[in-house]
Amino acid sequence: MSKEYDYIVIGGGSGGIASANRAGMYGAKVLLIEASDIGGTCVNVGCVPKKVMWQASSMMEMVKRDTQGYGMDVEVKGFSFKKLVENREAYIDNLHAAYYRGLDSNKVEVLAEYATFIDDHTIEAGGEKYTAPHILIATGGRPKKLGIPGEEYAIDSNGFFALEELPKRVVFIGAGYIAAELAGTIHGLGAETHWAFRKERPLRDFDDMLSEKVVEHYLEDGMHIYPNSIPHSIEKLESGELVITFENGTKITADSIVFGTGRQPNTDNLGLENTHIKLSDKGYVKVDKFQNSTQAGVYAVGDVIGKIDLTPVAIAAGRRLSERLFNGKENEYLDYETIPTVVFTHPTIATVGLTEAQAKEKYGTENIKIYSSTFTPMYFALGEYRQKCDMKLVCAGEEEKIVGLHGIGLGVDEMLQGFAVAIKMGATKKDFDNTVAIHPTGSEEFVTMR
Repeated sequence: MSKEYDYIVIGGGSGGIASANRAGMYGAKVLLIEASDIGGTCVNVGCVPKKVMWQASSMMEMVKRDTQGYGMDVEVKGFSFKKLVENREAYIDNLHAAYYRGLDSNKVEVLAEYATFIDDHTIEAGGEKYTAPHILIATGGRPKKLGIPGEEYAIDSNGFFALEELPKRVVFIGAGYIAAELAGTIHGLGAETHWAFRKERPLRDFDDMLSEKVVEHYLEDGMHIYPNSIPHSIEKLESGELVITFENGTKITADSIVFGTGRQPNTDNLGLENTHIKLSDKGYVKVDKFQNSTQAGVYAVGDVIGKIDLTPVAIAAGRRLSERLFNGKENEYLDYETIPTVVFTHPTIATVGLTEAQAKEKYGTENIKIYSSTFTPMYFALGEYRQKCDMKLVCAGEEEKIVGLHGIGLGVDEMLQGFAVAIKMGATKKDFDNTVAIHPTGSEEFVTMR
C-alpha cells in the first residue's frame, strides 16, 4: 500500500525546498525526500561556503594591500584556515536548522532517504512506497571527472570545501566560473596558485571583455595562468607532492589539484527507466517552459534540467511551478531570458543579458552600439595599487535598447541587481542617461557613459 501525497519533491536543494514550501503554504500535503544534507549544493558545497571563503580572501587582500594608503600600519599576525572552515561550517549548520524550521512551518514532511521511481507516479524510498499526482525532480548535479590517469589524486569542488588546511601550492583545472572563483579565493588567502584551461581563454560563455580582464587581474596579482593546456595525467610522488602533466608537455608540481571541469545531472540512479520521462543526450531531464517533463504530472527544476545552473533560478522556477499547481496560476512559468549573474572572482564579475558577440549575431553588427568605461574606483585612490574597473553596455537598434550589461571590478556584484531590473523592463540608453548619477560611486559609470 502506497502512502499518498499531493506533491512529492525529490531533492532537498534550493529549488526543491522553495517549491515544497510554496506548495505547503497553499495547503498541499507535501513530502520532501533528501538523503544528504538539506540545502543541496549551494548551501553545503557551493555558493554559501564559496562566498564565505571569498570574503575571507578579500579581507586578506585588503589588509595586506590596501590599508597602508589610508595611514594604517596593519599586519596579519596569524591566519587559521582551520578556524575559518570551522566557523563556516557552523554557519552552514545554522542554515540547515533554518531550512528545517521553514519546512516544518509549512507542514512539509521530510524523509532522509534515497528515492527511486518504480513507475510513473510511484516512488520507493527507505523500503516504503509513496505516490502523488504531482512529483518534482530537483536532484541537482555533481562535479564531472576528466577520465585521465591519476585523477584519483585530484579533488573537485566538493573536495575543496572539505579541506581543513590551506595547501601551499594549488593547481585549478577548468575554464568555468567554479575554477575562476576558487583559484582567486585560494590565491588571495596566500597559496601559490596555478590555473589551467583547455582553450585560449576562460569563461568563454561570458563577454570577451570579462574573460580577458579576469586573466589580466590574476596575472597582475601573481597567479600562474596556463591557456591551451589539456590535462594528460597526474602522478603522486613519494614525498606526497602531486605532478600534473599536460598534453603540451607542461608539468606543474603542487600539493593539491582541483578539478573545476563542469558538472553533470543526478539522474542516473532515479529509476527513470521505469517511467516515460525522457532525458537529453547528456542526461538532463527534458522539460518545457512550464517545467513539465515528458511524463504528465512529473516536473523538473534546477541543475537537473541543464538550462541555467544558478541557485536563484532553481528557486524561482520551483516557486512558480507551485504557484501554477497549487494556487491556480495556470500560466505561471519562469522566463529564462535576461537572468543576471555574478562571478566571485578577484575582482568580481557582474553580467546580465547578451554578450557583444551574441548581440551582433542576433541583431546584426550594424545595429549594435557599444558603450564602455574604464576607471579606477576611489577606494584605490590613496594607495600605490590601482585596480581598474571595466564596464560595458551593449545596445541594440535605433532606440538603443540595452540588451547586455557587463562589469568587472570592485563592487560590481552589489551594483547589478537594480540594473538587471531596468534591463528586464526594457530600459534604453536614454533611460540610463536620464537617470541622475550617484556620486562618488562606481555604479554612476553605467549612467554616464558616452
